[in-house]
Amino acid sequence: MIDKTFESLQQAVADIPDGATVMIGGFGNAGMPSALIDALLEQGARELTIVNNNAGNGETGLAALIKAKRVRKIVCSFPRQADSWHFDAAYRAGEIELELTPQGNLAERIRAAGAGIGGFFSPTGYGTLLAEGKETRVIDGKHYVFETPIHADFALIKALRGDRWGNLVYRKTARNFGPIMAMAAKTTIAQVAEIVPLGELDPEAIVTPGIFVQRVVKEAA
Repeated sequence: MIDKTFESLQQAVADIPDGATVMIGGFGNAGMPSALIDALLEQGARELTIVNNNAGNGETGLAALIKAKRVRKIVCSFPRQADSWHFDAAYRAGEIELELTPQGNLAERIRAAGAGIGGFFSPTGYGTLLAEGKETRVIDGKHYVFETPIHADFALIKALRGDRWGNLVYRKTARNFGPIMAMAAKTTIAQVAEIVPLGELDPEAIVTPGIFVQRVVKEAA
């Protein structure tokens, strides 16, 4: 019997090792798997490479991981905002490496990894510092930069509901990066508000099929 459910958040993240590349879903706080991040913080893994849309907000979630000096490198599109002080401090102190990637390129690099694509040419970033060291090409008279896929060891994502096979549905814009991250990681861990019996999810509403999810855990009430 296929059953991908885990009893606790702690069990779900227990084997994430030091040095792992971890994708974390969310657009700011929308869709951010806060409970899984807290469990990872408690677990103690260090020297992590984090792939996320931004570099943390305030004192919780990804910002707390950075504050605890668990993050060696971050790949993101929007590292600085009014409440990203922990990233700012770490970056200025030389304690964290930043790979800045425009948001569209970030999403497509993640999607490319999940689709098995070896890379793609994008016009975004051409002629800027973001293109330094990358292959460029003129296609139909337009300049492009070659971007590589982003793979991950683990993806931590948040969904609204899931079943024991790992099928997931999301709540509105909380979907954001979750579906493509689930496809790009070796092990996807989904934090859900509710685990429902098989057959209860409308097949037409399932966004992430269970084939892309290895672990499902219910967030604490």
